[in-house]
Amino acid sequence: MREVLAASRPFSWVNTAFPFAAGYLMATGGRVDATLVVGTLFFLVPYNLLMYGVNDVFDYASDLANPRKGGIEGGLVDPSRARAVHRRILLACAVTVLPFVAYLLAVGSWAADATLALVLALVVAYSAPRLRFKERPVLDSATSAMHFVGPLLYALVLVGADLAAASTWPVLVAFVLWGMASHAFGAVQDVRADRQGGIASVATVLGARTTVVGATAAYVLAAAVLLVLPWPATLAAAVPLAYAASTARFLGVRDEDCERAHAGWRTFLWLNLVAGALVTMLLLAVGSDGGGPA
Repeated sequence: MREVLAASRPFSWVNTAFPFAAGYLMATGGRVDATLVVGTLFFLVPYNLLMYGVNDVFDYASDLANPRKGGIEGGLVDPSRARAVHRRILLACAVTVLPFVAYLLAVGSWAADATLALVLALVVAYSAPRLRFKERPVLDSATSAMHFVGPLLYALVLVGADLAAASTWPVLVAFVLWGMASHAFGAVQDVRADRQGGIASVATVLGARTTVVGATAAYVLAAAVLLVLPWPATLAAAVPLAYAASTARFLGVRDEDCERAHAGWRTFLWLNLVAGALVTMLLLAVGSDGGGPA
């Protein structure tokens, strides 16, 4: 059970549950019901188990050679027990995901169901054999971004929010930019290892330095998009700028020393917690002011 739990990356659970819950609450004016609870629980644990568990199973060979694995950045199973544990992980994915998905499909509209199906398909396609979106440069970053934007998008569609509203589309666009930038920067530290292992990524194609520049620019662009939000939601622009400041420290990184970007990735993991707290306070302020997604 510990190994199954480790596969779900508990440190990152909030990164997917929070967007769903926040989007649902803001779009419904704070409505708390069974669907909010079920959806939040689903995106808290089962969704992460599916996303990271499938990745751990099908990336096992490369993970064995990755010194980052075995802690909060990914579980690593003893080779002598790998097959049995991997079967257990995949079984746990099915057992935990299916009941939640069945409920959400039952209460959602056709548009919400289609959105949920797309989000889950992208989660599997990222790591599953043959599809392997994670090895298709640029598509890898876009797919990874949807892993986190997807729960928010699904929540908004589920409650019938107007995605084209002035208080909604900038958040979605900025969130996608943030997600793509985060994935791309995370790939920088593995440029040499991925090339040696024959694994393609946005960073192996663009190179370490160009990828860091692109990720930093995407964070800045995300901040610019958020500036079109009404006050006080405009203050959210400060959040992606904090990430840009962090990645900018590695603008001089080269392929030959790409591993030093790992320090920036560790900062990213903790920065998510700080950013989440700031966004929560901002949502409370916006909510009390009568704002939020329409």
